[in-house]
Amino acid sequence: MKSYRVRWIVAILAAVGAASLLAMLIWRPGELSFGSGAETKANFVLASSKGGAVDAKSLLGKPFTVHFGYTHCAEVCPTMLYDVSSMLTHLGDSAKDIRVFFITVDPERDTVEAVRDFLANFDPRIEGLVPTAGELQKLASEFRVFYTKVPSASSEYSMDHTASMFLFDAKGRLADTIAFGEPPEMAEAKIRKVLSGG
Repeated sequence: MKSYRVRWIVAILAAVGAASLLAMLIWRPGELSFGSGAETKANFVLASSKGGAVDAKSLLGKPFTVHFGYTHCAEVCPTMLYDVSSMLTHLGDSAKDIRVFFITVDPERDTVEAVRDFLANFDPRIEGLVPTAGELQKLASEFRVFYTKVPSASSEYSMDHTASMFLFDAKGRLADTIAFGEPPEMAEAKIRKVLSGG
C-alpha cells in the first residue's frame, strides 16, 4: 500500500512537472502583459483574501507573481507556497514591494475565507484571488494554463492544474516563469532579476 502511494505521488509530480515545462515552452518573456505592447493583455477584477478586490490595472508599478492552485491540494501547492515563502524571507527587504498572488482553480470549494485560512500558513505577502467559474475560464485562456477536475471514489475530488509561477516586471510584462521543483537558487535568481528591473 505504501509503495503504491509513493508511485501515485511520483506520477502526479511528473505530470505537474511536465505541465510546468509546457508553460515555459509556450510563453516567451514579454508575450503576456497587463499593460501594452504584448500579444496577450490579461485583465481581471477578482475577490481578494485580504478583502475587497484586486484589479489587474492596479498592478502596474511594482513586480508581482501569479500562481494557480487550490486549497485542497495535498502536495504541490503547499510545497510551492512554502518555497516561495522561504525565498521571500531570504530576499529580505529587497522583496518588500513584490506582490504574490495565488489564484484558485477550484472556486466551487475555495471561498475567500477558505483561501485566507489556507494562506495563513505561509508568508503574509501572499494574497489569494478567487474567480468565479467564468472568470477562471477566461484567466486560463489568457495565461494558457490548464485545470481539470479529477473525480475520486469518495465524494471528494482533486484538481490537475498548471503549477508554474509567472513572474511579471513593474510594467506588467511577463518576465519569466518558475517551474514546480525548480532548484531554489535558480528560482531566487529569477526573482532577483525581476526585482532589479533586469
